[in-house]
Amino acid sequence: MRNFQTLDQAKVDSASESMEMFLSDADDDQPQLALRREGAYVTISASYGPLEIAMRPRYEELMRAIVRLNVVDGLLTTRQVGTSHAYLALGLQSDGSLLLRLTIVADATGHLSINLRLVEAVRQQLYDWLNVAQFDGRDARATSA
Repeated sequence: MRNFQTLDQAKVDSASESMEMFLSDADDDQPQLALRREGAYVTISASYGPLEIAMRPRYEELMRAIVRLNVVDGLLTTRQVGTSHAYLALGLQSDGSLLLRLTIVADATGHLSINLRLVEAVRQQLYDWLNVAQFDGRDARATSA
């Protein structure tokens, strides 16, 4: 059984061009999610106390996965970004929340994951920060040639 920790607050730091999501009434050891744009990539840091999983998916791949998300009854996550060794699984829920499952796979014997749930308001802030509404699905490198 997967245990998703809820994040219900977000703040954008325009100076560092980053976004942080967290639980409003939590202490320092509670889950946090931080994102930052770095050129063609989005750096993602999910932490829970001293444990951190960091990923750097391509912006275009992340956007393609997000714009194709649909609610599918019975499935927690329906899209994945990354490789078979490190990936971000995404799932849209009927209440408007977004599930994020950051996973590092050791080998066939196991994996390490952080399971987070963004409430609808925080999901919308993330979509606005990522400019999801502006994304048309075309790879910028292909259109500039």
